[in-house]
Amino acid sequence: MAEKQEEKNDEKKDALENQKYKDEKIEKESQITLDENEKQHKIHLITIIGEIEGHENAGNQSKVTKYELLLPQLASIEDSSEIDGVLLLLNTMGGDVEAGLAIAEMIASLSKPTVSLVLGGSHSIGVPIAVSTDYSFIVPTGTMVIHPVRMNGMVIGVPQTFNYFRDVQNRITSFVCSHCNISKERYEALMMETEVLTKDVGSVLEGKETVEEGLICEIGGISQAIKKLHQLIEENVSIHSQNAH
Repeated sequence: MAEKQEEKNDEKKDALENQKYKDEKIEKESQITLDENEKQHKIHLITIIGEIEGHENAGNQSKVTKYELLLPQLASIEDSSEIDGVLLLLNTMGGDVEAGLAIAEMIASLSKPTVSLVLGGSHSIGVPIAVSTDYSFIVPTGTMVIHPVRMNGMVIGVPQTFNYFRDVQNRITSFVCSHCNISKERYEALMMETEVLTKDVGSVLEGKETVEEGLICEIGGISQAIKKLHQLIEENVSIHSQNAH
């Protein structure tokens, strides 16, 4: 009896330590591995929140996603034989264009199944990240803001500057349109809309509108996103099994 009781105490201690580790990982990195499901799939959860920080630090009061921490984590996920898929939760105002595109390209190049879920919003450079996954969801009240590239600080008024802006915008547009079902013409029309935003150029799309425009695959929440990811993981396992034979 004493041995059984000791085993139970050890199991409880291990469970508490495991939960403490998960809580600390969420607090420090906004990431966690979901591995307690009945399908025994290991899903890595990543959140993209606040401002996407680039080469310069955002203010101390800002909630940020640090790309220099996220990129190595994505590489680790790709290299891991334990992680089966990636779930991306987004509620971001956008941020640094280069950093956002780097994150989007990394996610799009993962061989593991990926699903994104837009919650409050995924604005500006958050749009490419939202569409970079294999399948995307948005909650009914979620929004996405599409607008042209802008730059903070001093801008030199020469043709080369405007050519640079155009080239960067073309890179973003090309990426978005190659990873979802919206046409380049329609995306650029939404981006240059002048009658929606009072102090800016662009469009605000709500949940249903993002699906109708072809940006996002489906309206849904966390249960639908996880269910879809399990489905994609099973399909991926099946394909690998067939290739092995």
